[in-house]
Amino acid sequence: MDLLENIKEATKEIFETMIMLDITAGDPLAESVTSFKCSVSGVIGLAGTCQGMLAIHTPDSVAKAITSSFLGMDVEEVDDDVTDAIGELANMLAGNIKMVLDAAGKDVTISIPSCIHGDEYSMDCVADAEWVVVPFTIDAGKFLVELQIKNG
Repeated sequence: MDLLENIKEATKEIFETMIMLDITAGDPLAESVTSFKCSVSGVIGLAGTCQGMLAIHTPDSVAKAITSSFLGMDVEEVDDDVTDAIGELANMLAGNIKMVLDAAGKDVTISIPSCIHGDEYSMDCVADAEWVVVPFTIDAGKFLVELQIKNG
């Protein structure tokens, strides 16, 4: 199962059909990113025969642009609308990845979205997990989609 291609395809499909933004995938990162500044992260936990998480990490300015396009309204600050939108985006991505994992014979459940926002925060990785972090670019800037999976 090619996690990289699944992340690229799912993210591109969601952004082009649901959020109406053109998006370009970059090369996967060689190292995981654990520290974020002035950002919003939407996180979904994975449980079952695979454990892990899916996260989308966006700088505040990119999160506001995504939310503006998603909701069809101007967004001036990172508020509940923004954290809800980024959480829902993570939920849509995780749902897509869940379908791929289920089709590959895995039995996976996903959690409700959690959203982290702040001037500075860090997130640790799942120990001994297979992971991929893909940078994406939209007109407003760059963001990351991260998937960590560990077979249970």
